[in-house]
Amino acid sequence: MKMMAVGRRWTIGNLLIVMAMTAVPFLGPAEPEAANFEIQRRQMVAHQLAARDIVDQPVLRAMQAVPRHLFVPEALRHHAYRDTPLPIGHGQTISQPYIVALMSQLLSMEPGWRILEIGTGSGYQAAVLAEMDADVFTIEIVPELGRQAQKTLKATGYTGIRVKIGDGYQGWPDHAPFDAIIVTCSPTRIPQPLESQLAEGGRMVIPVGEAGHQQLLLLTKQHGEIRKEKIVDVRFVPMVDRQGKTY
Repeated sequence: MKMMAVGRRWTIGNLLIVMAMTAVPFLGPAEPEAANFEIQRRQMVAHQLAARDIVDQPVLRAMQAVPRHLFVPEALRHHAYRDTPLPIGHGQTISQPYIVALMSQLLSMEPGWRILEIGTGSGYQAAVLAEMDADVFTIEIVPELGRQAQKTLKATGYTGIRVKIGDGYQGWPDHAPFDAIIVTCSPTRIPQPLESQLAEGGRMVIPVGEAGHQQLLLLTKQHGEIRKEKIVDVRFVPMVDRQGKTY
């Protein structure tokens, strides 16, 4: 497929393929050198991130540090550093490295920021944020994924991340306000509870829209008002409640 630039962002056709995709392309056999995960990780950072528009050094260092292959099913570990989503079970995927880096960069975070993530998934995005010295709170609606993420984060040394199994639409008011919020599933409109839990001067990165027509937005709160900036067209899994109903 033809790669084309939109401003400083790259898309495939007119659409950036992200975590939402449940149909994962056939990857073919892994390259022999894929067993050397550290080399693969360096190549990922150099060729998939730094060579494109990821310029934030803390983001690049975090992506270099976090062992992505430990956040994917064992059978797919040799594919972990390719720029493609991978299935993690329950109809969910781990986003490709570029979208993780892009969303992290958009936060423009500072060390020590309190960050709320909606949609824990495998725990990889939370680990990247923790590697950037954020105080991370993350919510997962699928109990099995939430429990597995807790195990993986503990095993990889990210023991300070707080994981909650629950409805991300409602946020985590007990720990609000948050300096930043990052959302990895798409509601049809911006959840009011998340707006309320964003601190003054805070930033939220969130995909919004109906299936097949979503936009990744950067929201900033200034003087109690929310300013919205469209970043790129995307496709994410929908945000759902405990009964599976789409928000």
